[in-house]
Amino acid sequence: MGSITMTKRIAGIAVFAALSFVVSFLEFPIFPAASFLKLDFSSVFTLLAGFIYGPVSGIAVCAVKELLCVTKSSTLGIGEVANFVVTVCFMLIPAITYKFKKGFGTVAITLAAGCVLEIVAALIANRFINFPLYEQFLGVTAAEAFAILWPYIVLFNLIKTVAVSIITILLYKKVSSLIKRN
Repeated sequence: MGSITMTKRIAGIAVFAALSFVVSFLEFPIFPAASFLKLDFSSVFTLLAGFIYGPVSGIAVCAVKELLCVTKSSTLGIGEVANFVVTVCFMLIPAITYKFKKGFGTVAITLAAGCVLEIVAALIANRFINFPLYEQFLGVTAAEAFAILWPYIVLFNLIKTVAVSIITILLYKKVSSLIKRN
């Protein structure tokens, strides 16, 4: 890979990471009972980077975005670590598969698989990372909180991944052709 191509890739990754960080400020809770679950569309840029530059670049975008988000965090980085894990779980299958087999059908199937993987990762991250670390603030044990909140976690991540998938599909052709042109 030539230095100009590598430079363009690094610049593209930086732009996607910056856009992801900026969009992360536009977050909102969708369930009052689980207001800590806030929807934002920053994962769109992680997916776009994964499709355009490959899965390692998608991971890099996600990592840079989460490191930047620590500066605005109220979770002491715990929420950012959990978000990194679930976002990477969502992005990996589609980005890896797209590298070898392109097409709408492949993208749709792999995004659905990524959705399922994110939901499983979110359940595990909340049960074994977030809830135990915040147990003193929950008023109940981590296990009790999980027993109450797991349906919200599943539904939230289903809504999030479907919305992010649709937006990514709608943006991909325009963004990738713009990048390939320059």
